[in-house]
Amino acid sequence: MTSELPKISVAGTLAQKIVALKAGALPAATTRKCEDLLIDVVGLCVTARNEDYIASALGGWDDDGPCTAIGHKRTLNASGAAFVNGTAAHGEDFDDTFEGGPVHAGAVIVPAVLAACEKHHPDGRMALIGIAVGTEVLCRLSLVVPKAVHKAGFHPTAIFGAMGAAAGVGAALGLNARQIVDALGVAGSMAGGIIEYLAEGAWTKRLHAGWAAQSGIRAALLARQGFVGPRTVFEGVHGLFHGFAHTTNGDYDALTGDFGTRWVTDTLAFKPYPCGTMAQPYIDCARRLAAWSIKAEDIAEIVCEVAEGTVHRLWEPLADKQRPRNGYAAKFATPYLLATGFVHGGVGLAAFTEAAIRDPQVLALAAKVKFVIDPDNPYPNNYTGHIRATLTNGSVIEERQPYLRGGAQEPLTRQDVVDKFALNAQHGGWDKARSDATLKLLAGLYDGKIDLSSLRS
Repeated sequence: MTSELPKISVAGTLAQKIVALKAGALPAATTRKCEDLLIDVVGLCVTARNEDYIASALGGWDDDGPCTAIGHKRTLNASGAAFVNGTAAHGEDFDDTFEGGPVHAGAVIVPAVLAACEKHHPDGRMALIGIAVGTEVLCRLSLVVPKAVHKAGFHPTAIFGAMGAAAGVGAALGLNARQIVDALGVAGSMAGGIIEYLAEGAWTKRLHAGWAAQSGIRAALLARQGFVGPRTVFEGVHGLFHGFAHTTNGDYDALTGDFGTRWVTDTLAFKPYPCGTMAQPYIDCARRLAAWSIKAEDIAEIVCEVAEGTVHRLWEPLADKQRPRNGYAAKFATPYLLATGFVHGGVGLAAFTEAAIRDPQVLALAAKVKFVIDPDNPYPNNYTGHIRATLTNGSVIEERQPYLRGGAQEPLTRQDVVDKFALNAQHGGWDKARSDATLKLLAGLYDGKIDLSSLRS
């Protein structure tokens, strides 16, 4: 069996391309996206800092140390800070999305690299390289066998996040190619994350990003000390894709082919609403439908064309999606989200309180929402929305959204990202002076020393 192994594995090819990257050599667009990611992730950590799941995450980690849990007085070891910050950044489902995946990169990679650098190598230039590398690896892994990991019952952000974090931390800490291969090999045994949270709106999806972030740190530090991982962690007969996608046949060139010369990171999308990504174009359609000055009670039925690959997460069981069990389940319930967007003109953080998810007007409209599968839907390459509303007078109004706002076809500006940060910081209890000081710190973080002490408490 050993003689059949490749001389250079997929991880080996990837590692060689990673170590060839030099600080200061990233394209301007990639650097700018990494700056946006930094702003967005810190804001998301602040907005979630007072939530009950973050209190549990912080209380459940018993390793103190010198690293910053953003928005909290208590400091943790690097793995603990990465776990808490990653969980917070992903917790409200308001983080970035890679449309080809779908995966959420920022909530994994930024906390992992910041914590590792704060503890081990506080050079902002290396943190920038690490965040770019980790994001790129995570996103490209989702292209190897599209949709297969979700279909197998796993959360791709959790699975590929551990690998991306290992690569990103490895790059930030200056590991050599062999050590990066080992880090990826070790991280393969740390990857995990089932999507059974969908059943009742349990909290586990929230920790997937944090767990992947701390796993990447653990794997990189082990590899730096010589701990050996399997070279064929990706393509091997018992490798990552065999375990989590039930196949070893994939487009590995999508991972390594033009790595370092073309950056898919540049296309990352920032969400306009704090909920499941593929539901967002449907919210836009609902808002445009409401702009016709139609009342909810005038609607007899709404039928949405949807991608087959999204049904098991966002549309079924339909009764649960029309009347979600709790606020977190509501984030992945398109009928509820669509109805909220129609009735209230949008979907914000306040749409997921216990009172909000029992709004009788919203629930009455959500009960009228159904779906049909569109076999030609371009998901996951593009996220679209559609509504066909039949009114009580028999007339029909149809709305379509051809892409995800905030994504590659309609990206957010830097000002949009800053405005989102300010709203998130305000929601988390920070005043304008604190927000402005944080934005000033983040603007120069990649140029100097990684010191996050001002983000505590």
